[in-house]
Amino acid sequence: MNEDAVRERLRSVADPDLGDDREAQSGSESDIVSLGLVNAIDVDDDAGVIRISLALGAPYSPAETEIGSQVRDALADTGSDVELSAQIAPTVDPEEDVLPGVENVIAVASGKGGVGKSTVAVNLAAGLSKLGARVGLFDADVYGPNVPRMVAADEAPKTTGDQTIVPPEKYGVKLMSMAFLVGEDDPVIWRGPMVHQLLTQLVEDVQWGDLDYLVLDLPPGTGDTQLTVLQTLPLTGAVIVTTPQKVAIDDARKGLEMFGKHDTTVLGIVENMSSFRCPDCESTHDIFGTGGGEAFAANNDLPFLGSLPLDPSVRTGGDGGRPVVLDDGDTGDAFRVMAENTADMVGAVRRRDAATRR
Repeated sequence: MNEDAVRERLRSVADPDLGDDREAQSGSESDIVSLGLVNAIDVDDDAGVIRISLALGAPYSPAETEIGSQVRDALADTGSDVELSAQIAPTVDPEEDVLPGVENVIAVASGKGGVGKSTVAVNLAAGLSKLGARVGLFDADVYGPNVPRMVAADEAPKTTGDQTIVPPEKYGVKLMSMAFLVGEDDPVIWRGPMVHQLLTQLVEDVQWGDLDYLVLDLPPGTGDTQLTVLQTLPLTGAVIVTTPQKVAIDDARKGLEMFGKHDTTVLGIVENMSSFRCPDCESTHDIFGTGGGEAFAANNDLPFLGSLPLDPSVRTGGDGGRPVVLDDGDTGDAFRVMAENTADMVGAVRRRDAATRR
């Protein structure tokens, strides 16, 4: 079998996210070859191996894992082993990249406080790590850093001889937070320029190493910290967290507009505290309303990443330092689906960019 024959077989593998849009706009095919997602093919008859490089950008994304499985299935009867690798061109000039070892940067944001943004960020990071990815979590909420408590991270960062900060690790996630640098009860009273300097230093001086995903827990609102992140870091996209109620949706809309003004892709909407299932009567109560986040996503043509229940186990996990995404049960499943959907959207964004540049 030669390269052309392999390429022809790969035309049977469709992209689950890019195909429909491309066909609707230009009549083009939706397979990975036509989309330009096959970087290279090497047929080594002597070794009995077919090596294929694919333009995939979201490690351990269920959708991209399925693409890889379909590629193997398309070549299953060739008698050759199939070795897959993933490589996608960076969108940032390597000389200007402040996070050269980080593949994807995901900001978790909300228009207002109290919607569970940090809970979503922590469980997203732990969920991605549980999938097998290399993950970092940067608690950029300088005024209310809660992440260390939510993962029971008691170990402080260490420093190397050149004053580089080595982040501690919990649940397979590398951690950095202002909470490591100030006293437990010390108020943080800083003006915008000080916030900008601190965030820049924390990002550039932390030894993140090679990561598949770096999750940023932003403070609520649309202030100096968000502006610094948008201007400084190469964001792959943002996740906006809201509750179903109209007041939260109004503020989430402000966050959406902020990312739009800075040409930052919004990966999707997460609706937190969507319902409460009474453990005694087993009935479901929509304490904060119902469907607001999903409707907000639909009205703005954005992906809906999932509904997360209002469950005491989420609070228990946050206070006790064990993210609920790591537990069995319906609530843990809901958070796992959210993490998987977010990874899938990261992959779709990266593949769409790769296809556009072909």
